[in-house]
Amino acid sequence: MTDSIHDAHDTQTVRAWMQGLQTRIADALGGFDGTPLATDAWQRAPGEKLRGGGCTRILENGAFFERAGIGFSDVQGDALPGSASALRPQLAGRGFEAMGVSLVLHPRNPYCPTVHMNVRLLVATKAGEAPVFWFGGGMDLTPYYGFEEDARHFHRVCRDALQPYGDDLYPRFKRWCDDYFFLKHRNEPRGIGGIFFDDFAEPGFEKSFAMVKSVGDAFLNAYLPIIERRRGMPYGEAQRDFQAYRRGRYVEFNLVFDRGTLFGLQSGGRTESILMSMPPVVNWRYNWQPEPGTPEARLYSDFLVQREWV
Repeated sequence: MTDSIHDAHDTQTVRAWMQGLQTRIADALGGFDGTPLATDAWQRAPGEKLRGGGCTRILENGAFFERAGIGFSDVQGDALPGSASALRPQLAGRGFEAMGVSLVLHPRNPYCPTVHMNVRLLVATKAGEAPVFWFGGGMDLTPYYGFEEDARHFHRVCRDALQPYGDDLYPRFKRWCDDYFFLKHRNEPRGIGGIFFDDFAEPGFEKSFAMVKSVGDAFLNAYLPIIERRRGMPYGEAQRDFQAYRRGRYVEFNLVFDRGTLFGLQSGGRTESILMSMPPVVNWRYNWQPEPGTPEARLYSDFLVQREWV
């Protein structure tokens, strides 16, 4: 469902919050790793398909993070790409502005999960008509070795971030996340889920934005306690090898199903920023199965299943 946006001040307010969110998270992660995240500001060149720019905060080969990427972008185009207008054909061909913060963090330690978080605003424009907006976003956790307390903590923070805006939102967005982050060709979830929402404008602009802010502001509390608990756990080559194998599922999902990746590539987005979510070390094996009774097998039996965590 969509609604009209009030005026340009609305988008300016969202932009300022998103830029501040990126900075807060990047500073916190740099402090956790002990290595500041580098800053790569970028601007679209004149004559390109998209206009606008953004900033990527990136850390590769850090003390803790093998890769940590947090991107902010604010771009404008003349026609919505098919991935954005497929569910709302009445908006096809409209101009648009898309802004968002998106992050993916890949720790080196296999006992520390990969995590993804995204908050975004898309505004569709047409001369002579009021702009139409919708928000999207969420966060989800992808462990390689499962821990019940970590999964419950992550989902509890997600639930608490949404609760002030409606008791129905967490169950609804949790189910949406389970359905969305699912590899159909593998018949398995990507991880243990979290929350996901798109096309969100039901309560109007101010209340929708307040809910999105609550989600984005909750991210550090959802993730930092987990990696603080696990960062000192010893691991060996076997655990790293399993991590690289499971990371292959992450790559498959992002390249085949992820709407954000498809939107970016279809709209002529900045390839380096779009693909920074990819893990730096990954492998695939032919028809491999974990040994029964191992921690690797338990990931499949106890965690890569749709279940209620809180």
